[in-house]
Amino acid sequence: MTPPAPLRDGLVAVASVALLLGLPAPLRAQTVSTDSSRSITIGAFVDAAYAFDLNRPATRDRAFTTQPARHNEFTVNLAFVEATVARRRVRGRLALQAGTSVQANYAAEPRQGTVSGDALSRTVQEAYVGYQLTPTLWIDAGVFFSHLGMETWVSRDNPVYTRSLVADFSPYYSTGVRATWQLSSAVTARVDVVNGWQNMSENNEDKSLGVRVDVAANATTTVSWYGYAGNEPGAQRRLFNGVGVLSRLSDRAELLAQVDVGWQQHRDSLTAAAQSSGWYGATLITRYWVRPSLAVVARAERFADGNQIVVRTGGLLPFRANSASLGIDVRPEPRVLWRTEARGYAADAPVFPTGGRLPSPSRQSGVVVTSLTLTF
Repeated sequence: MTPPAPLRDGLVAVASVALLLGLPAPLRAQTVSTDSSRSITIGAFVDAAYAFDLNRPATRDRAFTTQPARHNEFTVNLAFVEATVARRRVRGRLALQAGTSVQANYAAEPRQGTVSGDALSRTVQEAYVGYQLTPTLWIDAGVFFSHLGMETWVSRDNPVYTRSLVADFSPYYSTGVRATWQLSSAVTARVDVVNGWQNMSENNEDKSLGVRVDVAANATTTVSWYGYAGNEPGAQRRLFNGVGVLSRLSDRAELLAQVDVGWQQHRDSLTAAAQSSGWYGATLITRYWVRPSLAVVARAERFADGNQIVVRTGGLLPFRANSASLGIDVRPEPRVLWRTEARGYAADAPVFPTGGRLPSPSRQSGVVVTSLTLTF
């Protein structure tokens, strides 16, 4: 999934923006207020990682993941600089990024014509402007994080360092327009009209629709439903639904659960008859804080895509796999997070690439990763 192109262009972009924004010497975000109704916040994030894949893939590219995307290599998994604006009735965010996870995630960005593709797209994490139409309704336009799923693009904001399969095989970002309503103190609704299934460059004549509803069931638990409907290239209709729960079980324990189901219509290559295929995924994550600076995290999951709709194995064999992981998080101070995780996979068919003199696909895979992040 990770293209071999170097990080040079992305790193130059990030460095240039950092100089342009004038990041402060102290390692913290800086807020600049020009008047009582407007503020600009400048900050940055760095995620440096090392991963060892037990299958030792020959190309060092790890399959079926965006992060960690490389084997036996010290990498910058993700680095970005950001500027956010918040004022009365106006908001926005510009964040430029680089990293091996960026290369992996944006590799499928469509290219039609000369002014499209991932050369620009992969450097833009978010770039949107928003306006408050009413006290409870915001309209945003541009590039923004996807409404699908319970895990986010930035590792520090997730309970586990590596991403669940349901996260990696649904969009992390969207391009278009979104409306966010605060229907009540407990209910928030969002409607997106976007180019398509995780793409900035358009790949057909159609636009896609996304919906999300978050309900605060009580002070510690939020239940979310999210959906997507759109046409993929070739008039292949895609529908997607998911349900997630995020709950703080106690002062020390939290739980995240998610179930996704997708369906796509396509035409048989031999008969040209319309057919439909589906995929599904589920994950369960728990995190327990032993003390404020130390947590233990565990995950179990299942993902199945029998017709390779969203998971391409590079052959005829479908992707159906279980995964489990165990991690330790250490936060010596609020801006620094050190995470170590061991993760194993077991597939129904030999789909994981291996290295060695006579490489052959394996049903099993495993990885150990450690990461140090800094927010400033």
